[in-house]
Amino acid sequence: MEWNLPANERTYLRELAKKQAGYAALPVMAKRKKMWYALNDGQPGAIPPVVVETWTFERDFLPSSLLQCKTETGRQIEKRLLKHIRNHELLNDDKVTPDTYDIYWFADVNCMGINVERIGIKDGQGIETGYKFLHPITDLKRDMHLVKAATCQVDREKTLAWKAFLEELFGGCLPVAIRSGIMAWTGLTSMLVRLMGMERLFLAMYDEPEALHALLTRLRDNVLFVMRWAEKEGLLILNNDNQESFGSSYNFTTRLPSPGYKGGPARMCDMWGSSESQETVGISPEMFGEFCAPYYRAICEPMGLLYWGCCEPAHPLWEHIRRMPHLKKVSISRWCDQQFMGDALRGTGIVFSRKPDPRFIGVDEKLDEAAWAASIRETLDATRDVFVEFIYRDVYTVHGNLNKPRRAIEIARQEIARHFGG
Repeated sequence: MEWNLPANERTYLRELAKKQAGYAALPVMAKRKKMWYALNDGQPGAIPPVVVETWTFERDFLPSSLLQCKTETGRQIEKRLLKHIRNHELLNDDKVTPDTYDIYWFADVNCMGINVERIGIKDGQGIETGYKFLHPITDLKRDMHLVKAATCQVDREKTLAWKAFLEELFGGCLPVAIRSGIMAWTGLTSMLVRLMGMERLFLAMYDEPEALHALLTRLRDNVLFVMRWAEKEGLLILNNDNQESFGSSYNFTTRLPSPGYKGGPARMCDMWGSSESQETVGISPEMFGEFCAPYYRAICEPMGLLYWGCCEPAHPLWEHIRRMPHLKKVSISRWCDQQFMGDALRGTGIVFSRKPDPRFIGVDEKLDEAAWAASIRETLDATRDVFVEFIYRDVYTVHGNLNKPRRAIEIARQEIARHFGG
């Protein structure tokens, strides 16, 4: 557990840490915090924040040619620091530059109780663009025994040693903080697809419903076990500040921790969590109600606040989604009926987490400014008196033009200001 860096990398990384700390202390970051608190606490008139998720187009945003460190450890730290620095310098969206260097428990958690082999393929630039899973379940009844109880372990000694190493490296200019989410993977249908494939899953709903329910019960129990394990082990750390609940949606809120919290390790009810079911977009609401909703409600119940959804449209399953415990945010993807969901969320305090069409900056080489502005107005018109955030995701290239997402942010802010009379 020794991490060694040459003197030149140590000096360089400390300067980067100072730069991140400097950006974190800017007055604009305090203003952005207030924006997020207003949104998540349900304050009337909250202005929608706008963020762009960058990890998917890292080939443009943070290419390896920028990195100065040669050691693996140095490059790992450098990339984390540059991610925040370049976000402020190049995009200037509504992310709040962290005033800490965040690390996570060295933990090994397997909610399925089985390892599923994955085969990936890289594009011409050496970046993985496709993959497939080798499904262990080819006959549900015969192979269900392969799914064992969840396994969990944490290496506290290694985590604390890593923290101490970073603290010494930064010399006090950027505090190091251990963070955690809920420690459990809540994508039940994602697990099913990894285990058996989507076609076999859909057929099982018709041909082997009892066996499928048995498998879902096992996975549900595994997820709940991991949650309680993390809680019992004292690994849960409040995530009600500058952390993500899901997909660059930030957690600033005074509504957590829940009543009764006495400091120190958190309880599950003090935590933001998330869940989704993208894989079941092709089934009926009735089938979702039978095979998914009860198990999802069970694993969401322990959480304090819930972010629901990813790319799947929310409106076809809204009667089930709205019953998810502690629901606070719903992902509204490009396939979603915005008007329906705006009407559904009005007066609920639930945040309309809009995921704009990624084609504007991720497919088209030039930003169609008029069309992009019109798409923002469409969302704002559908969500009058509804709490809204714009989370631009699933962009895999900006064609080397980082001004494109920056300009998209500027236009979105202009339309938001016009809509809110600012």
